[in-house]
Amino acid sequence: MKLIECVPNFSEGRDRGVIDAITAEIEAVEGAMLLDVDPGAATNRTVVTFIGPPEAVEEAAFRAISKAAQLIDMSKHSGAHARMGATDVCPLVPVQGATMEDCIEVAKRLGERVGEELDIPVFLYEHAATKPERRSLAEIRKGEYEALPQKLQDPDFAPDFGPAAFKPRHGATVIGAREFLIAYNININSRDKKIAKKIAMELREMGKLKRGADGKPVRDDKGKLVWVPGRFKELRGIGWYIEEFGRAQLSFNFTNYKVTSVHDVFDAACEVAPQFGARVTGSELVGLIPMDAMLAAGTHYLTKQGQTTGVPVEEKLHAANLSLGLSELYPFEAGEKIIELKYQGAPEGLKAMTLHGFADELSSDSPAPGGGSVAALCGALSAALSAMVASLTWSKKGMQDARPQMKEIGDSAQELKAWFVDAIDRDTDAFNDVLAAMRLPKKTDEEIAAREAAMESANQLAAEVPLQVLRNAVACMEPARIAAAHGNPASVTDAGVAGACALAAAEGAALNVRINLGSIGDASVATAMKDETEKLIAEARAQAEVIRQVVEQKL
Repeated sequence: MKLIECVPNFSEGRDRGVIDAITAEIEAVEGAMLLDVDPGAATNRTVVTFIGPPEAVEEAAFRAISKAAQLIDMSKHSGAHARMGATDVCPLVPVQGATMEDCIEVAKRLGERVGEELDIPVFLYEHAATKPERRSLAEIRKGEYEALPQKLQDPDFAPDFGPAAFKPRHGATVIGAREFLIAYNININSRDKKIAKKIAMELREMGKLKRGADGKPVRDDKGKLVWVPGRFKELRGIGWYIEEFGRAQLSFNFTNYKVTSVHDVFDAACEVAPQFGARVTGSELVGLIPMDAMLAAGTHYLTKQGQTTGVPVEEKLHAANLSLGLSELYPFEAGEKIIELKYQGAPEGLKAMTLHGFADELSSDSPAPGGGSVAALCGALSAALSAMVASLTWSKKGMQDARPQMKEIGDSAQELKAWFVDAIDRDTDAFNDVLAAMRLPKKTDEEIAAREAAMESANQLAAEVPLQVLRNAVACMEPARIAAAHGNPASVTDAGVAGACALAAAEGAALNVRINLGSIGDASVATAMKDETEKLIAEARAQAEVIRQVVEQKL
């Protein structure tokens, strides 16, 4: 599933009734999850954070902007924060499975709709900008709301969408696409914020003022202060003292964590702090963090320790938490701090069952779960066994030469395992979609046409889901083969079972594809699926035989 985060800033931070009315619009959209509402009285501004699939985020953002336009009068607004509209800025951020291009497309569609339907001037910024000079929010917002009457008369300042006219009540709105911003604090063993500031200046992109031998700031030939850049790009930072914690912190904003990672900055802080007589004691996440940033940290520290990275996601998160000291000030709760986990909530469905519960449910008289879910389970077991052999080989004395291969198959097997576990429910969900389509009304011509379209879509999905299982079952063969041929000899039979489970997954998935093909009305789609299924099952059987022979030779 693709997930996008949206962080609209509304020019109201004092009237809770207005704020609640705006956020209620977001919560009313199915698929959109409200994560945080942060009002500020002094700034008279509220930062809202929500997440969801692109379509849900687009709709929720539009409704929130529309409600803000109804309730906020910019001609009466005042506050400490820079602003130019009722909805001042609305950034879209790629999270799970989404790309920057996805966010740019949503930003453009949303901007066009706000401009046309709400008659509000809209400017696109950051990655969605239509002009280089509009990448910067500060540049667009220069002069703020009060400068809009004059600026909108300039053809070069014409909005991307909506009228090039001043709207006293609404002002203007800036919509764009940007990377996820991580707010992160590093703790030191001192109350002195000056020490924290000095360390932060060594690391942040802006760096520190260049000073001469006399200790005074150096200026260039134009009289401007000269700055010495810090170590990291896309990193903003300051030092401060937090009375609540009784310590100073380096407070950082990562404007692009894919350029500069949390773990690299933490390690650098640990290196630099002693130069100022200080020591890093831990760190703190403010707000949420993407899963891939945490997994990258876990992978980094496991690698530094000489451990295999082919471990479950939970183990990587545990390594990241311990290594970064994220629980120093208060317990780090992954389900509350990692944005994807917070959106998904606690595991549910078949994958959350005990083995006993799943077997009981499977043995009941309900048609789902059935063979398709079992095929996916077999795939998960195959991948898990291959990952186990890779891990046991990694730690086996005298088998260090096999580590590169074991790392590769361990990582890939863990990814496959996670995919198959989710697929256990996807097969049952697809079957239930078919039943739901069959139950649609069919009294009128319109109802009949709608039911037929829904049936065709559901039947194609019912065949596509096991076809995806079949594809990944074939992908499971390679880790099993390498594990059997080059893994720990004591675990060769485990690799053999991995191959057998992969074949069972492939055979079961192929049967489920075949039984659903007859219900697909589009002959070209059915034929393509049939041909791919035959090709894949032949490949799966051939690879399974290779694995079996390798195991037999080892035995």
